[in-house]
Amino acid sequence: MLGGAIEPCPLPAHALLAKYAGTGAYTDCYAVDVAGSVSHAAYVEAFYTGKILKIELLLLRLLFSKPSTDIQARQLAVGEINSFSGWRVEDRNTDQLLMCDFSGNTRSWLMVAPLSEGSAPATRLYFGSAVLARGTKATGEPRMGALFRPLLRFHKRYSRALLDGARARLAEASH
Repeated sequence: MLGGAIEPCPLPAHALLAKYAGTGAYTDCYAVDVAGSVSHAAYVEAFYTGKILKIELLLLRLLFSKPSTDIQARQLAVGEINSFSGWRVEDRNTDQLLMCDFSGNTRSWLMVAPLSEGSAPATRLYFGSAVLARGTKATGEPRMGALFRPLLRFHKRYSRALLDGARARLAEASH
């Protein structure tokens, strides 16, 4: 599976994002395996400096006055700062980062896990999201925002593209 397709997968039980699963929030998780030992800091920096994410960062800067720099992405990655553009750190540990967006409605989660398969070192990169429900329906079921369903297909493709962008940045850095 090294360098293979980015696939949806179950959230690991110890994932910081797991606290939102089963609460009525939408949660997802994607993973890809890469060759080599990748530190969590390297992954976070690669993710937040990826070309595709730069478009989102530009929109956040222009529309919401939420600027960011690659230096800030590096500082976030190593734990020197706790906010980046439109996100703030909700939780972190040595191999995970859980970010909350400025509206409080969504979460982004990044995790690395070393793999022990084969003789060469490898790392599994995880990326997941949570979209919180906006109240409840009359039936008591969680109610998602009006744009949730129409944007879900885009969100799934975008999540894969973001993870693929981080994988590409890490590959560039290793050469």
